[in-house]
Amino acid sequence: MEKQINKKQTFMAGVLTIVVAQIVIKLLGLVYRLVITNIPYFGDEGNGLYGAGFQIYMLILAIATTGVPGAIAKLVSEKQALGKPREAHQIFRVAFILFAIIGLVGTSILFFGARYIATVLIGNPDVEGVLVALAPSIFFVAISAVIRGYFNGMYNMKASSNSQMIEQFFKSLLTILIVTGLYFMIPQIGKLANIFNVTEENVTAVMAAGANLASTIAAAIGFVYLYFFYARRKKEIWRNIKEQNEEYRKQSKRKLIKTILLLSIPMSLASIVSALNRNVDTFTVIRGLKVALEGSMLPELVAAEATRLYGILSGKVDMLIGLPLSLNIAFATALVPAVSEALALGDKKRATRRISFSLRTSVLIALPCAVGLCVLAEPILNLLFPGAYAPEAVLLLQISAFTIIFSVLNQTINGALQGLGKVLVPATTLAIGAIIKLTLNLTLIPIPEIGVNGAAIGSVCCHLVASILGFLILRKNIKLDLNKYNFVIKPIIATLLMAASAIGGQILLTNLIGSSKIVTMFSIIIAIVAYILALIFLKIFNEEDYHMLPYGDKIYNFFKKIKIVKA
Repeated sequence: MEKQINKKQTFMAGVLTIVVAQIVIKLLGLVYRLVITNIPYFGDEGNGLYGAGFQIYMLILAIATTGVPGAIAKLVSEKQALGKPREAHQIFRVAFILFAIIGLVGTSILFFGARYIATVLIGNPDVEGVLVALAPSIFFVAISAVIRGYFNGMYNMKASSNSQMIEQFFKSLLTILIVTGLYFMIPQIGKLANIFNVTEENVTAVMAAGANLASTIAAAIGFVYLYFFYARRKKEIWRNIKEQNEEYRKQSKRKLIKTILLLSIPMSLASIVSALNRNVDTFTVIRGLKVALEGSMLPELVAAEATRLYGILSGKVDMLIGLPLSLNIAFATALVPAVSEALALGDKKRATRRISFSLRTSVLIALPCAVGLCVLAEPILNLLFPGAYAPEAVLLLQISAFTIIFSVLNQTINGALQGLGKVLVPATTLAIGAIIKLTLNLTLIPIPEIGVNGAAIGSVCCHLVASILGFLILRKNIKLDLNKYNFVIKPIIATLLMAASAIGGQILLTNLIGSSKIVTMFSIIIAIVAYILALIFLKIFNEEDYHMLPYGDKIYNFFKKIKIVKA
């Protein structure tokens, strides 16, 4: 029993570590995207170029690396649970060499194929520089993923969280410095033209490429941190290996490579399909908008307007939608090794408890974020993008907000399924959703009255279908402990109370002091406080749930003293 309690706390400590890291990462990401979006010459068009190139990069990265941390974490956690740390370390060493080679191949494909991808696949030659700037980072991310997976498998989430925070810090800082520096160099455009072939017509493309060059430099810095993180712990790792006195039989490298690939490829498939899903917008939105815009403006302005509208989707809406996803990813990341270890030890009850708790928490994260962004869409966009406000973004954000609910659930469901060994299911369910999205994008976006909103509708339907299918399959493989009142009804009531508080606060404060950024900020604070109070008084968490939370014992004891919960 004691061992179970310690493991439970270790699981939630890992979740908390990742949550804190993701909050810092997203805040830093929000800062630099806000800064560069409001810089003249960048704006929505710059976001369109930046986003189109970045999504192609993410697709190649998914093929090369994305399943690696989860696969390595699963294999390592199983070996650690069985008292075989030396075999776990051998998996790490072989995987590092393997994915260094794969990373180099991915870098070469993106670097040498940049012109073809930009011109033929995306339909905008200005994206070429963005792709070239991003290419080297695939190598650094690939080898970094192996180190992260190794330490995740040992329940040490600091390697992942710290390296990601460091990487994001330098990415944010360097992006702002590079883009701002290019803006201030525009008066020297004549000199730049002779050196870098920069003109006023393509300065936005150069800024977008510079922003992504910052990502490559940051990825290299993140790897350097991870290398020293491992080097500082190498003696301790080998001391632990010697203390275990395991019966060690060295496995052949060929067999290990086969084992790693047989696990990482299926686990990567979900990420690959997810990246393909995002690239559905890359390949269809600009092309579809060109059709929708024909006849409504001069032909030479159509491409720029289509890129601008795509920039609103990828640079503003997708960024805001991504904030809740980044918080919830902690559960998806921690669930894979946690469930794998519990099953390796034959403790199915603990696996069930962790999955059920994670699903309920995901709902509690997703619902208020989706509804909050929907009801406060316009004031939030005015708050964040005062220098680049676009009225088209309001409805686009309101529709897209509901993607959060199903995407967040999908993350947790996929983590649970991978931990249970059902590694092909997430890819299959998301592939079905992606086909639906592609069909809706091709049908809806070219319609002038719908336009870019068709991409948002497609995303909602895609993740709705994928989450329903994934949940049904998960429920068939493990008996979930989900009470319909605490899982659905009470969270909906709490969210509606939050929405009413947000709208009421916005109206009341606007009448008192007029429309302003301060009113929006206070409305958001009122909504958050109202939601937390609703969760407490609706008694969504029971005693066991509180103890699952970080510092849950102290929270529960405090609530017991003030008689919010029963003694």
